[in-house]
Amino acid sequence: MKTPTEAPEERRTEPAGASPRDAAPERPGGTRKKTRGTGRLTAALLALASAALGLLVWAVLANSGIEGFPGPVVVARRAGELIADGTLLDNAGASLKRVLIGYVLGVVLAIPVGFVMGWYPVVRRLIEPWLQFFRMVPPLAIIPLAIVLMGIDETPKIFVIFLASFLSCVVSTFQGVVAVDVTLVNAARVLGARDPQVFLGVVVPASSPFILVGMRIGLGASWATVVAAELIAAQGGLGYQMQQAQVYYDLPTIFVALIAIGAIGLAMDRLLLLAERRLTHWQERR
Repeated sequence: MKTPTEAPEERRTEPAGASPRDAAPERPGGTRKKTRGTGRLTAALLALASAALGLLVWAVLANSGIEGFPGPVVVARRAGELIADGTLLDNAGASLKRVLIGYVLGVVLAIPVGFVMGWYPVVRRLIEPWLQFFRMVPPLAIIPLAIVLMGIDETPKIFVIFLASFLSCVVSTFQGVVAVDVTLVNAARVLGARDPQVFLGVVVPASSPFILVGMRIGLGASWATVVAAELIAAQGGLGYQMQQAQVYYDLPTIFVALIAIGAIGLAMDRLLLLAERRLTHWQERR
């Protein structure tokens, strides 16, 4: 016998002709792959549209009556000539070699220094004022001093590139360690983890996004510095090539060197971005 407070049992009804297979939920893996493929296609189409729009704006500016401003066709023809005689490849290789040596040295030294500064407050208070002082001095301003002290060979150029990448990366690494959630550190210690385990298991993974962002910023600073160094004193490189083209008012060659710098730098940045996504796949993204 039912009481007034009891509700009648609801009956589950299914539409006619429905089967258990139709009622099964869709697998999330297939939806995720489909969404990812659609996103990549959209990104590729947007990149192509952006490139086409940039070329269109460039062509319009070249045909607008600006004296000496070369168009895409003229620059492409000049690039073909420089590639054919090996000039562009030799200069690009020289600049890339300098960037890689200085950048790798700066990053390799900046990461441990940033970790030590963030982990030990005493070291932080001793080093941070000097770090911020030198960070306010542009690496380009140190080029004349480096040339006077180190000569005009490769050493001063690599040194200023090292300094630019080091200062960018050490600050981001230090900030990444400082920004680690204290709750995570305390939770690891409550579970019995010692300082080395907390450092390797909590601090390093949590600060890795900051480190990779600093590496990307340092890469841009390295390319800007190497071009400036080659403009002042060099016997090869893309900056040297632009300086020689400036003497003869060779604007197409200057454009070719600028595009080469941007293309190489963009390719290196995309590699770092790919590494960032692989190493920080746990991080939520927009």
